[in-house]
Amino acid sequence: MIRLPVALLLIVLFAIAWPAFAVTPEEQLADPVLEQRAREVSKQLRCVVCQNQSIDGSNAPLAADMRRLVRQRLQAGDSNQQVIDYIVDRYGNFVLLRPPLNQNTLALWLGPLGFVVFGILIFWRTSRQKQKTETQPTDEDQRVQQILNQFREDN
Repeated sequence: MIRLPVALLLIVLFAIAWPAFAVTPEEQLADPVLEQRAREVSKQLRCVVCQNQSIDGSNAPLAADMRRLVRQRLQAGDSNQQVIDYIVDRYGNFVLLRPPLNQNTLALWLGPLGFVVFGILIFWRTSRQKQKTETQPTDEDQRVQQILNQFREDN
């Protein structure tokens, strides 16, 4: 009985600690300031393999390559924004975890809202149809009512 909560706790702890294993010691820069900047930039970039995970927390080989590229650009003297711009030029806006709102990303930003509105419209239509069928008596309902009225009159 105690095994289940302990197992769940271990799973949660492992899931929380998982991103810490993504950046390997050989990837880290010797300069702590540059390493901190690299981590900040990496947290803003999406792993193109994992989709909704930053390259900082991904173990995918492509994410490791992207982390190395970020560190190389920082060591070359680029600012954080220059590094991000370089990666975006190479991979496109999709690589940003928070892409800008522009013509190319409009569907990305408005798509979820469209699905919600579509779901609300479907719910509204089906509930209206259900109300119509509940308020209009059918032939069978009328027949049952006639039988009940006759039964009441006879008794």
